[in-house]
Formats: sequence, structure tokens, C-alpha cells
Amino acid sequence: MKLWEKLVEAGLRIAGRYLTHQKGLPCLPVPPLQQTCERYLAALEPIVEADEVKRTKGLLEEFQRAGGLGERLQRGLEKRASKTENWLSQWWVQVAYLDYRLPVVVHSSPGLVLPRMNFSDKKGQIRFAAKLIAVLILKCGKPLCMNQYYEVLSSCRIPGLKRDSVVNHAKSSRPPKHITIVHNFQFFVLDVYNSDGTPLTADQLCIQLERICNASTNSNSEPVGILTTQHRDSWGKAYLNLIKDKTNKESVLAIQRSIFTLCLDGAMPRVSNELYRSCAAIQMLHGGGSQWNSGNRWFDKTLQFIVGEDGACGANYEHAPAEGPPIVALIDHVVEYTRKPEMVRSPMVPLPMPRKLDFHITPDIKKDIEEAKNSMNTLAHELDMRVMVFGHFGKNFPKAHKMSPDAFIQMALQLAYYRMYQHCCATYESASLRMFRLGRTDTIRSASRASAAFVRAFDDASKQNSEKVDLMEKAVKAHRSYTNMVSAISGQAIDRHLLGLKMQAVEENLSVPDVLKDAAYTKALHYRLSTSQVPSQTDCVMCFGPVVPNGYGVCYNPMNDHINFAVSAFNSCKETSAAQLAQAVVDALLDMRTLLEQTPRAKL
Repeated sequence: MKLWEKLVEAGLRIAGRYLTHQKGLPCLPVPPLQQTCERYLAALEPIVEADEVKRTKGLLEEFQRAGGLGERLQRGLEKRASKTENWLSQWWVQVAYLDYRLPVVVHSSPGLVLPRMNFSDKKGQIRFAAKLIAVLILKCGKPLCMNQYYEVLSSCRIPGLKRDSVVNHAKSSRPPKHITIVHNFQFFVLDVYNSDGTPLTADQLCIQLERICNASTNSNSEPVGILTTQHRDSWGKAYLNLIKDKTNKESVLAIQRSIFTLCLDGAMPRVSNELYRSCAAIQMLHGGGSQWNSGNRWFDKTLQFIVGEDGACGANYEHAPAEGPPIVALIDHVVEYTRKPEMVRSPMVPLPMPRKLDFHITPDIKKDIEEAKNSMNTLAHELDMRVMVFGHFGKNFPKAHKMSPDAFIQMALQLAYYRMYQHCCATYESASLRMFRLGRTDTIRSASRASAAFVRAFDDASKQNSEKVDLMEKAVKAHRSYTNMVSAISGQAIDRHLLGLKMQAVEENLSVPDVLKDAAYTKALHYRLSTSQVPSQTDCVMCFGPVVPNGYGVCYNPMNDHINFAVSAFNSCKETSAAQLAQAVVDALLDMRTLLEQTPRAKL
């Protein structure tokens, strides 16, 4: 049996297993109203003033009054849950992504940085890119276990004037068989299957990529892709203007339909080895600005792999269709197989020339491109990014002390922030809801009563070390308990439930509850620490921007003996500094280790 026949057969088996698996997953429950109200009040205590907690308590009592608004909205949510696979998912994608009008770049398109690859010229760049594509084409026939995996490939965000949408062409009657290549700001369609249905080999792909590079040596082309970095309202208008032209519309559709996009990047600024990973993170996140590689992208595309001339490699993905884990799973697969020699012999068949996508640039489109360049350059200058490898220990150390590595790192972040600002803040940690059918994420609120007690006591000279260790253990256990409550066991977190109650009020044309319009609720959603653990078998790290102007974005990948961190902030905010927080995290982790090692109780 030929390879492609095996893949087709495997695909049919996988589809059946996938549907069976999905039907076997439980639906996301609607938490009890009283439970959510009690937990919300507890979540406020470490981050708002006592009088605000008291006011919120009164608003919650009114909200939960028998026969009141809370009971009505709760019934509406429960009814919605009984009729849908997941009462939350559609609302969440709409509110968090499709209604979000800030540029997707930095704000909702995370980057992922791989270890530097062992090449430093165009030939090596092409060879690695060819192996990467070859692996990904074969991956399309491998078992995929969740809905989000299916949403990653052949999908794209479509700009709208007021709300965006997402389209997945893999579900169409004629699934795409091409990918998009971007080189020197020029787009090409590359068919990745031979006429007999077999995927192109790495050698064949090398030939095609060389043809593309030779056909696009001029870097003076208008960077149409930079339009996708605009504010969504501006891009929505520019998009309609762009696709008025038939040729432009066909070119845009070819990009949107492609399985994924591969960006062959030009040079980036030369930096020291110490700053290399931070520079690479910037390249993966936004391209560095219009003078570098920001125009060598289509940021609406769900999945973009990026290969630089100097060995910098990684990816950028648009967040609306999927979370980080499916992307990291693909990355792990790619890295593993690009290290292996290719065993498939290339067939001796002529290959068609890859097709360049043409764009007709009118004066209005030219104006839109120049505006996008200026906005992108401002955004690139605005973002402060620090990638660091904490090499003193990794996840094995907290495990040795019977502590959750994630909870241990989160408490280090709480301590680092408290030391810098002398108060606790609303902290978001992404939690997966993939245990539930069509599940996305909910919020782990890392700032808790227990974490607040721990960080306030840590540097208090009047406290005994044994007491500090006890508070650390309680904080770590509280975080682990909250994590289990959110995702792994019961789906009982508060944030998506509160959002659901608000959306239910809107859907029923009712007034939004006062408790969800109150200043305390606004503060609870102002995440000055937006964090995410994205573990990977590969020694990589994901990166993203802060979600509020005076906040931080922190992503980390705990390996056995070290931890990769990406810390971001905005340069325009004088209160924040990515470098300072990164150093504070290092200090906190080391001090927590010292405390555990010097306290006999911790060795029990």
C-alpha cells in the first residue's frame, strides 16, 4: 500500500476515533450560583481594599436574592447548557477574540521561540524549512485528539468592520493542498502534494523553496502582509478596500485557504548572545517592525512557522481557534523529526513552478500600508521583551519537596511582584478546559488569601523560617486546589461563569447585574500579571504581550533542571520593567529554594 493510501485509511480511522472521543467527554457544567459568588468574594480580598470587599458583598447578596436577577440568569445558563455541547465556548471566542479590536499582533497572537538551529545562511534556512514542511504534511495524517487540533490547520481569521470571524477550510468539500510561503514580503502558493496524492519530500520542497527565493530576490515589494498588524477596525476597512480588486481577492483567499504559512525571514539586528533569545522572541511575536520582518507575515493566519537566515526559528499563531497546547504538540513533533535523516526517496517527476500571488496596489492601499507601517513600528518600539533561562534548578526541585512545580513558580511570581510594588495584584493563569467537550480555558487566580499571607511574611524578619515554609506550603496547596477546581476535576472556576451570567443578561435584553458593573469587578479583571505555563518536550518558550497597559505578560516552560521564561511589558509605562521583573523572579526562586534547604522541616 502506498504512503498516501495509508494516510487516507488512517485519516478515516482517526475521524471515527475523534468523534467517539468527543462524545465521550463530559459537557462543561454550570457552577452553582452561590458557590461562584462566595469564591468571587474570596478572590477579591487580596487585591482590593476592605471597603470594596464589603460593598461587593452587599451587591452579591442583592444579586442572589430569592426570585431575583441572579436566579433568572442562572436558570438561563442552565437551559443553554442543556441544549448545547458547550455553553461557554462560542461566547468566549466572541468576547475574548472576535470582538477584540486591538491589533492581533502582540495582543492575541503569541510567538514561540525554538532553540537556535545549526545554520547561518540561505541554503541552511531553505533545507531546514523544507524538512519542517515535510514533517507537518505527514502530521496531517497522525492521530489528533481534540477539536482544537483540527482548528489549527487550514484556518484563518477574517477581519470585519465590527466583529471578526474564523473560517476553517479543512472542513470544506475541497480541503486545501497548498501552503503559503512568504519571502521578501512576497507571497507564493506551494502545492505540497504530488499529482498521485503523495506528499512532497524534503528534497522536492528544497527545490521549490529555492525557486521561490530566486523569484523574490527583490525586497522592495509592498509589504501587503503588514496590513494584518493594524487595529482591527482599520484593517476591517482596509480589507474591504483591498479585496475590491479581483486579483487581490484571489490572492487573499489563497492565503486564507492554505494549510499554514511559512515565513522565510530576512536578517534581524545583530545582538549579543545574552540578548539573542529576547530578539528571537520579538521576531516570532511581531517581526521587529516594518524595516525588518513584520511585513513578512499574515498575522490573521492561525499558524505561521518562521525560519530566519541566522538559525532563529519558531512560530506565531492567532489565538481565536486554539490555545497553546496544540501548537506546542505540533512543535514537539516537528523538532523531533527534523533531527532525523529523511528516509523517503524523492520521485523523479517534474514539479510545477510555485505560483506567486499578485497584488494590485492602488494609492488608497498604499496609504493603508504606510499607516500600518507607522502603527507597527510604534507597537514594536513599545514592547519590552526579556527571555531568560533560569538555570539554577527546574521542576525537579519543587517535586523533591512534594510541591507542584507550576504552583511553586506562581508563588515565586507573586513574591517577585510583591517585592517590587508592595501589594498583590489580580493575576491570570490560563487553565485548560480540554477535559470537557469543546473546552477552551478558564482562569486560575494565583493571588489568593494564602499567597498574600506568604508574600507578606517572606521578608518579615520577625517571622521564623518554619512559619514561612508553612505559609509557602499552604500557598502552593491553595493554588493546586484552585487549579484542580478549574480544570482537571470539576470545571468550577468563577470567571467564565461570571462572564456567562453577563452574556446571558445581554442575550435576554436584561440589565447587566450591578456586581458586574462595579469598580471591584473591573479591578478583578485588570490582570497586571497575565501568566501561562506552556510545558513542552522541546527546550522552547512561548511569549506574548501584557493584557493591560501597566501589566506584564509572563510565560514559562519548566524543564527538569531549568526553567525558560519570557517576560514582557510596555516601554511607555514607567511603572513596569520586563528586565526588573525577570530579575525579581530569579531572586524569588533562589530565595524560596534557600528557605526550603535551610529549614529542617522542609526536608521531611
